Amino acid sequence: MSTAPSPDGPARPSEPLAGPARKTPAVSCVFVCHDGHGRVLLARRGAGARDEPGTWDCGAGALEYGESFETAVAREVREEYSTGALEIETIGVRNVLREEPASHWVAVIFAVKVDPAGVAIGEPHKFDALEWFAPDALPHPLHSQLAESLRLFHAWQGSWTGSPP
Repeated sequence: MSTAPSPDGPARPSEPLAGPARKTPAVSCVFVCHDGHGRVLLARRGAGARDEPGTWDCGAGALEYGESFETAVAREVREEYSTGALEIETIGVRNVLREEPASHWVAVIFAVKVDPAGVAIGEPHKFDALEWFAPDALPHPLHSQLAESLRLFHAWQGSWTGSPP
């Protein structure tokens, strides 16, 4: 097999891998919206959600080609919550592997301050409720991936003293 120079670095094979097509993880921007006073904004996933309908979750969306993380987060906050992001800060990165449904993505986690007066459900086909919660009064059931995002948020916030919900 010959190699061809890659514009992204060292040489790589010029022929595709044999067998099934190569799979690569997706990049997701996960955001925990907050009001600057300790409350977090969570959405309940509706019947049209991709997975885990009926669970409460923070926001997330795919990074689009050529988009900066901050641009992706600002776009997704507008789409999902119909409001602008006042502050965006990176708080962590996770490698997420799931069996049901089978998926693999790299999640870059952000804390996003928003004005509580401006939020509304922007994607009613995905969410059926949107509410603010104190860290000690979270709703149930929670999405399977939410606990780790909230742990990172509370570590960033400096107020987390217990174990994840």
